[in-house]
Amino acid sequence: MTEANSGSDVLRPITIAGALDALGGGRQIMAGATWLMRAPVRGEAPPKAAVLIGSIPELQQISIGQDQVTLGAGVTHTKLAEALAGVPALKGLVTAASRAANPPIRAVATLGGNLCTAAFAAGDLSPQLLALDARVTYATKDGTQDMDMSQFLAARGNLSGGLLTRVRIPLGNFRSAHARLPLRKAGDYPVAIVSARMDQNESLMRRVRIAVGSVEATPRRWSGLEAALEGQPYDLKAIADSAGSLTNEFTGRDGVEADGWYRTKVLPALVRQVFEDLSMQFAERP
Repeated sequence: MTEANSGSDVLRPITIAGALDALGGGRQIMAGATWLMRAPVRGEAPPKAAVLIGSIPELQQISIGQDQVTLGAGVTHTKLAEALAGVPALKGLVTAASRAANPPIRAVATLGGNLCTAAFAAGDLSPQLLALDARVTYATKDGTQDMDMSQFLAARGNLSGGLLTRVRIPLGNFRSAHARLPLRKAGDYPVAIVSARMDQNESLMRRVRIAVGSVEATPRRWSGLEAALEGQPYDLKAIADSAGSLTNEFTGRDGVEADGWYRTKVLPALVRQVFEDLSMQFAERP
């Protein structure tokens, strides 16, 4: 079950059940470790004991069906982007995975790590998965929990003794897009993220989903803007104007890379960018 005995500080299970058994004794789950290994930079102590989950085959699986895509939580950003490049509906998720951070980080940073790190507000995958109505599976010794992304993001800081195992994304006749705004002094972290998906329709916007990341501590759907756009004609200026009138739904967080007011100020431009992308995707469809 593991490559080290149960008294070791570092365990390497080869099954999900083995990983759950290995938790405890102060051990932290570790996959790509891109966040944990930077703990000293943040003035935090690095983990002294770990459960390495990179050898669990189930967490590396990617399944693309007619109605659903299933991603193991151990899939890296790079592998995710490569595997989904041929799925038109998930262009937004491919963009999110392929533009996050930088190539060396994307090669090791995992889907599960990006979603589970509550202290990391600027992750690219969470807002896109919110917009895509994704659901996650969280496993514990007592069984599994199925949660939508909003539920998981709200609960993740209080979850313990378990492991995020997979993410499921429904497919359909829609398109998705993703936009981020990094600043030079922010390094790889965006100051604001907007993700969206919308059904293909000849004249009106239908099943609009919009999510915002990096502006507040936790990504969330922009419900007011979704309601304002639902059923309306596709008009880029009107879309951006609606976004501009509804930015007060967010309270931007202050950070070293940007003040809170700036994070909310740039949202209308990012909204316009994602809807311009959606417009081009619809124009290119067969």
